[in-house]
Amino acid sequence: MKPKITLLDEDLISRVILEAFELLQKPGIKVQNEDARALLFKAGAKVDESTQVVRLPHSLILGCLATVPHHFHLYDYFGEPKVHYGGEAVHFDPGSSGINIFDSDTRQHREAQAQDLLRIVKVTESISQYDAQSTSVFCSDVPNSIQDLYRLYLVLLHSSKPIVTGALSNKNIQNMIDMLALVSDGAENLRRYPRAVFDVCPSPPLMWSNFGGGNLIALARAGVPAEMVSVPLAGAAAPVTLIGAVTQHTAECLAGLTIHQLAGPGSPLVWGGAPTIFEMRKGGAPMGAIETSLLNSACAQVGKSLHLPTHGYLGGSDSKLVDVQAGLESSQAILVGALSGINMISGAGMIDSLLCVSPEKLVIDAESIAMARRFLRGIATPTDTLATGFYAGVDFKGGDFLKQRITIDLFQKEQYLTGPVIDRDSMRGWQDAGSLDTFARAKVQVNKLVSSYKRPLMDSTHEETLHSFVLSLARAAGLDELPSLD
Repeated sequence: MKPKITLLDEDLISRVILEAFELLQKPGIKVQNEDARALLFKAGAKVDESTQVVRLPHSLILGCLATVPHHFHLYDYFGEPKVHYGGEAVHFDPGSSGINIFDSDTRQHREAQAQDLLRIVKVTESISQYDAQSTSVFCSDVPNSIQDLYRLYLVLLHSSKPIVTGALSNKNIQNMIDMLALVSDGAENLRRYPRAVFDVCPSPPLMWSNFGGGNLIALARAGVPAEMVSVPLAGAAAPVTLIGAVTQHTAECLAGLTIHQLAGPGSPLVWGGAPTIFEMRKGGAPMGAIETSLLNSACAQVGKSLHLPTHGYLGGSDSKLVDVQAGLESSQAILVGALSGINMISGAGMIDSLLCVSPEKLVIDAESIAMARRFLRGIATPTDTLATGFYAGVDFKGGDFLKQRITIDLFQKEQYLTGPVIDRDSMRGWQDAGSLDTFARAKVQVNKLVSSYKRPLMDSTHEETLHSFVLSLARAAGLDELPSLD
């Protein structure tokens, strides 16, 4: 029996979905994208063009729900399936909303640049616990108008892993789809073997913006997976009760799902989110709060009840340093997400409420991920007897079990052997190794991973074509040359 968290019973889930349907009738959903409103109107929704408010019939939503795939894969550069969205599969990627980098030398936050993103990509590429890359930080040394596509460009050049990304405009979503098609040998190959999933966010409460709706339509028509990331902020941009926020999340996702499937029936879609509470004392959205874990788990449970692939934002911290608070908040969230069976869990490596990324925290969080995966395996029964078979020849001396062949055979299956960032040595051993704290050990490990990184082999035609395409967009945005990465 494998451990699992379920917060909502079937009756409560049914009530959540029923009230979400009611919300989509009254007050309805505001849809700012003209093409999305046209799709909804043609399908039978009531549209008020003066207010942009749309009321969705129950039958329309159910019809669109029926066309969403229950599972799909993301593929690596070499065409191998690496991420399974659906069922109880659990995967992890770094967070992807950072604007700052945590400088390990000064221990200060500063604006991220292309070199910083490249360092994060190298670390992520080298750690097996991360099943996918993310376009984790915006690079301040490129123009704002191309920052989203430039992030994808760097990851495509320097990683073979699947990618979690996102566009910030209706113009760039198509440019980014075209970039993926360039390295996938065409749009049809990209549709069959998608390399990336795109985060697309509604605007709480109960609104899909012009670019959010436009992104959904473009991705659906291209057959590139979309990941809805609803962000209800309980107490400010959503009801103060957790179950109220879950219900709003459900309504926003059902509305997005309807737009998406009308544009491209059968196109892959993820029931995702970054729900949290509003911090009443200080303001802001505490991504390390225990309520954030509860909300993500519950929202994913609703998505699973509809047989949809799921996503959640867990593993970040509100601490401004990579410290005890960061470890406390991140590890509990990672474990809750894993036990909830969320298919893709984003947020590792992040501090300052998802504004800052630390490569050192990525290394530390990888240990939390490995421990969570060990917890998911539960307690097995690998031997014929539970314990009695171990006692043959035991004469009540300590250490007898170390001599048994079965101990050698099984201990690596029964135990997770931690990496060098975790200290389990004696006091003397720790002192002899330099008396380093966790952050210092992580810094050493990051430097080792970066120095040993080997760039994946990429078809030279793909690389040249991609470079030319992005350089032309950069020059149109006023940048003569792309930032140097030497």
